[in-house]
Amino acid sequence: MKYGLCGGPELGACASAAGFDYLEINVQKHLAPEQDEAAFAPQRRQMAQSPVPVEAANCMIPGHLKICGPTVDRVRLKRYVETLCVRAERVGVRVIVFGSGGARAIPEGFDRREGWRQLVEFGRNVGGIAQRHGVTIAVEPLRRRECNILNTVAEAAGYVREVAHPAIRLLVDSFHWGEENESPQAIVEAGDLLSHVHVATRSHRMAPGLEPHDFGPFFRALKQVNYDGRVSIEATFNDLAAEAAASRRALAEAVAAA
Repeated sequence: MKYGLCGGPELGACASAAGFDYLEINVQKHLAPEQDEAAFAPQRRQMAQSPVPVEAANCMIPGHLKICGPTVDRVRLKRYVETLCVRAERVGVRVIVFGSGGARAIPEGFDRREGWRQLVEFGRNVGGIAQRHGVTIAVEPLRRRECNILNTVAEAAGYVREVAHPAIRLLVDSFHWGEENESPQAIVEAGDLLSHVHVATRSHRMAPGLEPHDFGPFFRALKQVNYDGRVSIEATFNDLAAEAAASRRALAEAVAAA
């Protein structure tokens, strides 16, 4: 497995010293798809100078750019995703995480079947764009407190299967998986779709090693499906510089123990 740290390119030196393999940046802040090239240029330079590569990005679509509901602007969405994927390819990002609860949520009172149809249409459209730029879109299940659709691994896996595009895959996040009280079997059954992983403790969404948490069932399920890809710490630190190396070791130990 490859171990990553969620954060901006300014964390490159810290991530390198702690033994991380890559950074996972924020799409809107660091790739800035709604801003012009001049606004993106400083971020691009900083990523190029990072001692660890930038290989993943999260927070794909901003909440104001709706995917479901009566106000979807397909032209604007397409332009946004095209800019995003072009820039991702230029800086070496290979996985873009599609959580984006505010953008994909189905508005209250809106027909859920139509909302689902819109989500599937979006997936198929962005799949083609992503594939042209060597990028995979990883659909992230989000707990119900953060979104009202694609909440479980099982539901998100069903979505990925319906979209049926090779550039649209699945992410599992130990925090959201735990919050939804899913079984390890849900991960096993979706194992053929997995392309990315997030980890955090459940109690306070902390980085591994910063509070008691049993990652065993989660990583045993990943081992069962022979997952050997990227695993990003998407979690809170008390003091990143002081804790990053120990958290990286705790993560590797949890994987090994599984």
